[in-house]
Amino acid sequence: MAWVAGRHWRVIERSCPVVRFMGVPIIELRQRCEPDLRQATHRAGFGVCATPAMPMSAFLAAPVRVLCAPFQRRDPLLGTLVIVAVFFLLGLCRLAIPSKTMFDEIHYIPAARRLIELSRRLNPEHPLLGKEMIAIGMRLFGDHPFGWRFPNLVLGSVGLFAGARAMWWASGSRRISLLFAFLIATDFIWFVLSRIAMLDMAMASMLALGLWQWALSARGKWADRRGGRIHLILVGTFFGLSLGGKWNGAPLMVLPGLLFAWQRAAALDLLGSARPVRARAVPGAVLRWITATRAGPVRGVSLAEAGLWLGLWPVVVYLATFAPQFFFKVQPLTLGGLITWQRYMLQLQDSVVKPHRYMSQWWQWILNLRPIWFLYEHIDGEQRGVLMIGNPFTMLAGLPALGWCAWKGWKGEGLPALIVVLYVLSLIFWAMNGKPVQFYYHYELAACFLMAALALVVGRWWDAGLVWPGRVVLLVTMAVFIGFYPIISAGPLPGKKGYLDYAWLKSWR
Repeated sequence: MAWVAGRHWRVIERSCPVVRFMGVPIIELRQRCEPDLRQATHRAGFGVCATPAMPMSAFLAAPVRVLCAPFQRRDPLLGTLVIVAVFFLLGLCRLAIPSKTMFDEIHYIPAARRLIELSRRLNPEHPLLGKEMIAIGMRLFGDHPFGWRFPNLVLGSVGLFAGARAMWWASGSRRISLLFAFLIATDFIWFVLSRIAMLDMAMASMLALGLWQWALSARGKWADRRGGRIHLILVGTFFGLSLGGKWNGAPLMVLPGLLFAWQRAAALDLLGSARPVRARAVPGAVLRWITATRAGPVRGVSLAEAGLWLGLWPVVVYLATFAPQFFFKVQPLTLGGLITWQRYMLQLQDSVVKPHRYMSQWWQWILNLRPIWFLYEHIDGEQRGVLMIGNPFTMLAGLPALGWCAWKGWKGEGLPALIVVLYVLSLIFWAMNGKPVQFYYHYELAACFLMAALALVVGRWWDAGLVWPGRVVLLVTMAVFIGFYPIISAGPLPGKKGYLDYAWLKSWR
């Protein structure tokens, strides 16, 4: 029924001999029957993915079409697992090198030790989850470089898998999903942050898991069979854990709830109407919008309940990550001070004003202009370095792909519009906040959506028969990754001037 209402009347026009035999004009029949069909569609809980019946621009209709692409037959699960396994093995190589702390590990490893001891707070300006993961690694493998860094390699591999699955459920394309997994694995940023004991991978991997569950919840047949409510609860759980790693993903977390509200209004035909709406009917329409359950995007879940799982529940999970702090021997946290502590953390974040050699601004990240040397010295018997930089090819190739997605989104395509919005939200967190000292690795989330744009463009062309752009992207990306692998994995270098082979621009030094 959902496919009859709206944009698929042309199917009836081509394939309904009864209509032709009766001699009734198709346009007249459509005018008579479409309102009844639409009402039946909404009562059945379908229609979310169809073109909205209400008059609106293509751009405003795009949110209704998000996550509604038809599936190809073959699930890319096996190919995804292969990419993740290769990523994990490459990350495992030289994971314990350097044999001392590098860059911000100097802050987080002592803080993890205090967590193990439950002695006192250290590094109070950040939430605890990332430090808790480092502490788990230290308890399992020992207080040494492998134990410090292994948890983030696991989180990076899990996040890579979750991101690829989210793209599969969002795009329905096997090629786009596999391309996305490959591009994230080789974008350098995800790889380097998976091999260092910092907090960013705890944040990013949990966010990827949440987006995966969101994509699952929006797929009607899957959600009806598996329980859309469960997926929404998991979305909120992983979003809360992501906040427990770092706050970077907070702007993105409002999007699932907003889209749920918009799609529910579209499913109930509340976004607009050809007939004027009486003022006294508005309260009833709003109440129906908030309480209705037999409509998309997730049947059986009202907007009010979705607000609980996507809005309140993540906050509860986030606050729960502070549980160890209640048992500190010195200045333990109290329930009454939990909210006050959040304000104190924010003040500490804004108090970091001392300039840093590698500090940069958000517009420099877009052009890959100011990377960071996490390490460059003679250590463990060799001259070694770890350069935090984006893949020089894909970071630039993704920009025109992002422009293509913006154009397609303006024309009303849901997934390209979603990718652009997620990219902008990832950047706007840094462009608008008052933190004066920022670094290139803060581009981590935005770079993921940049890779999503590139995968979407190249994958669609490939699916349509235009193969050579995809092959060029694969070959060049792989060649650049192999060439830079020593400098992103603490490999041995020819000498003190070895960095010149990788510092293509003066600003990279």
